[in-house]
Amino acid sequence: MEQQAAGLIIKALLISFFTTLVLGPFTIPLLRRLKFGQNIRSDGPSRHMAKAGTPTMGGIIFLAGILLATLWLTRQMEALIVLIAVMGFGLIGLLDDFLKVVLKRSLGLRAREKLAGQIFLSGLVVAVSVTYLARDTAVSIPFSGLASAGGLHIELGLWLYLAFGILVIVGAANAVNLTDGLDGLAAGVTTAVASAFAVVALVSGKPGVALVMSAMVGGCFGFLFYNRHPAKVFMGDTGSLALGGGLGAAAIVTGSELFLLLIGGVYVIEALSVIIQVISFQVFGRRVFRMSPLHHHFELGGWSENKVVFTFWTVSAVLALAGIYGLQGLGRPFS
Repeated sequence: MEQQAAGLIIKALLISFFTTLVLGPFTIPLLRRLKFGQNIRSDGPSRHMAKAGTPTMGGIIFLAGILLATLWLTRQMEALIVLIAVMGFGLIGLLDDFLKVVLKRSLGLRAREKLAGQIFLSGLVVAVSVTYLARDTAVSIPFSGLASAGGLHIELGLWLYLAFGILVIVGAANAVNLTDGLDGLAAGVTTAVASAFAVVALVSGKPGVALVMSAMVGGCFGFLFYNRHPAKVFMGDTGSLALGGGLGAAAIVTGSELFLLLIGGVYVIEALSVIIQVISFQVFGRRVFRMSPLHHHFELGGWSENKVVFTFWTVSAVLALAGIYGLQGLGRPFS
């Protein structure tokens, strides 16, 4: 059984990877002909202005790979729940990109519209996980298994856990979205994070989730062939919201919500840099960072784009390994 699961996980990675590679040369020129080009913020680093017009909404390329790999290899409910989150958040991002790029509505979906859709999808994922997968409402504490047998778990109860779960998924989706600001940054970081969550899912007895995470790894790795510097295509909100929503859903189904904070630490730092910057400017009238999210701070400090990206990739890989190590000794009443 374990060998069979491992075989399916590897197949998912390869199917998604090669699907993404094959679709790229067809999809990118189509996006360019349709004039689905990226708008570059005028207050950003000046060297980014050269990227104006680069095709965006490229997340559809690896989403096709994730969808094909998952549906081809499994019909397990746990996998389908995560897949619904990936595709649902991707649809929200696609609509947002369409309004911004095609209809020229500068901010895309209104904030309340985007948030309402994200909350609905997240609530659905949490409710189905608790109802149909018998997911308990306790939260595991990373590394606590090293100090006591079985580790520590905090019982939240149904309604508090529902609110917490929604916060996890919505937060993950928007944090990945904020991270997607440099060529290859979000795709590379997510490759490391999704790889770690494939391991988390296997340890948690959720091979279906591991399969989807493996497909996400394959899709992101394939996408890097077109998204690495200098990028031929950007994933847009279509891709970044989908990746974050899928990772949040995987954390819910596997009961590893707090592990996402550690493994996805780069996303957390990027999101916190924006929050700190906004609060500092509104309260004290000055900025903490040269620019937020954090990757732009280093750019404006003189780092090359590749140096920022490779550094963030390295940090993400280290945090992913730390998160896997933190699983030791933990026990959960999965059914």
